[in-house]
Amino acid sequence: MSSHHRLNPSSSGDVEHTNFLSEDIGALYLADDYSDVTLIVNNQRFNGHKAILAARSQYFRALLFGGLRESTQNEIELKEPTLPAFKALLKYIYTGHMSLANQHEEIILDILGLAHQYGFIELEASISDFLKEILNVKNVCIIFDAARLYHLEFLMKVCYEFMDKHAFEILQHESFLQLSSGALNDLLARDSFYALEIDIFMAVQSWVKANPGIEADKVLQQVRLSLISVQDLLNVVRPTSLVSPEDILDAIAASTQTRNLNLNHRGLLLLDENVAHVRCGAQVLQGEMRNYLLDGDTENYDMERGYTRHTMTDSPDSCILIKLNTQYILNHMKMLLWDRDTRSYSYYIEVSMDEKDWIRVIDHTQYFCRSWQYLYFEPRIVLYIRIVGTNNTVNKVFHVVSFEACYTNHNEKLLNGLIVPTHNVATMERSACVMEGVSRSRNTLLNGDTKNYDWDRGYMCHQLNYGCIQIQLGQPYMIDSMRLLLWDCDDRSYCYYIQVSGNMKNWDLVVDKTMEQCRSWQTLRFSPPRPIVFIRIVGTHNTANEVFHCVHFECPAQVSEVKSPSSQKPKELSNSEESDQAASSSSPPPIPLPSLPTETATEAVNIDHNDNSDDNAAEESPS
Repeated sequence: MSSHHRLNPSSSGDVEHTNFLSEDIGALYLADDYSDVTLIVNNQRFNGHKAILAARSQYFRALLFGGLRESTQNEIELKEPTLPAFKALLKYIYTGHMSLANQHEEIILDILGLAHQYGFIELEASISDFLKEILNVKNVCIIFDAARLYHLEFLMKVCYEFMDKHAFEILQHESFLQLSSGALNDLLARDSFYALEIDIFMAVQSWVKANPGIEADKVLQQVRLSLISVQDLLNVVRPTSLVSPEDILDAIAASTQTRNLNLNHRGLLLLDENVAHVRCGAQVLQGEMRNYLLDGDTENYDMERGYTRHTMTDSPDSCILIKLNTQYILNHMKMLLWDRDTRSYSYYIEVSMDEKDWIRVIDHTQYFCRSWQYLYFEPRIVLYIRIVGTNNTVNKVFHVVSFEACYTNHNEKLLNGLIVPTHNVATMERSACVMEGVSRSRNTLLNGDTKNYDWDRGYMCHQLNYGCIQIQLGQPYMIDSMRLLLWDCDDRSYCYYIQVSGNMKNWDLVVDKTMEQCRSWQTLRFSPPRPIVFIRIVGTHNTANEVFHCVHFECPAQVSEVKSPSSQKPKELSNSEESDQAASSSSPPPIPLPSLPTETATEAVNIDHNDNSDDNAAEESPS
């Protein structure tokens, strides 16, 4: 036992001597002192202490105190563990310390097995983290097998990602032959384990020869014969006798069909990496001014440069065509449409593996879109991408400034190919803008500021019986709710209605508050969800004057909030403390208003679809 110097307690009165406790318990490792059990592994004896073993491990607790035969024995033989692994684990039990850096990989995997068996979850996690750091082509197969055996999801995921990136090297390495049939079956079933299918078949053939006692039918079923050329099917696959003549004929028939949409392709999966970039070998095959599209520059563009375009005609060559360096698994694209004015575009995007059979993954032909487009679709294996513009509200040319494509783990829900957003998409960051309405600042309604507004600023308005407030989202979304804040610095009430559209031609009425007296926060829900690009808010009544005022708009509706009164508002007037508050449908008595100057109509400047002026329009005063 170590002797301790006397130490003064901390000024807080807490005494922290856990390091001494660790040293004292650790000193009992392999010591005869107080030992009451002997563990025998491969004929080697280890003195132990039942209380320590049981306190540290549920396995030993059940073994030594659970009423089993071993609980009455002073010597217990453990048959499962290897000697080096058990010795390292036993030291960890007593000291909480283990050094993995100097251990052979086989011993580390044995320790991992013991940690799993004895219930040391934290040790399992630490070993998994260490194995992740030392992962390479030589050891990934045995580590993957161990991860599957012990159901270590994190380590399995790491191994999958590594093997996906190094598929060809894995197939060529001798450790591939040591994979269990279950591990090999799971690996080959992945679309993202991407190599030439003939190389996969040859590796499986070698695995079958190296494992003669193992049933290979399930593994062979994971080889995608229809992706192998007819020549290789006849000259390489058939002579091995591993595949029946009928299966070979079926594969030839599938691969030579006119349309190959059902072929189960493989593709490279790179998480959150833009593969539509020149540094990744992507290139634009069709379109004018091709050099700009994939250079990653989203700032330096104007009327003359910085974009790629195509003229909108009925010709099949009327498109922007991108070829990736290799075939990738994709589920997300991001595109910047030229947005130096208020024009909008319609378009669709298709993908292909051979430039013959195309699958449409994005269809915005019925909607007006502007600026940044955030696009999601079901994962597809892609080599070619075709972007086709179908409409431009200004001319007959389709302009794209920047394009990205990747695979990403996302939570976006899709309905009929459109995003069902959970966060507010009526923001400038999501390319939304205000098209009509009167305000000192063009996008006051969308800036997220629900605190700083008063008599003179912080809201958007329109005159009753004339005009409206109109908002355009960046792209179509499936929306079923909205929320807006009516100007509420006094007790006035408003009536209004809301219409929505995808293309400014067909409008649907989704909210009708023309017969209600409404004030402050309005949370509005409608069913079913519908594709929306344009929102038109029309005020029909104000109990104080002839102007409709709105401070904030969002869709879909977010969590309700209480607004603190602005310091610039009259102290005797307060805001509503509850959201969605509506007054009685009967008209309230006239509201006495403070004597404040009223701006004339000539001072208010309306923001319309063609207004390109600076954000210096004056608001019509609520007073």
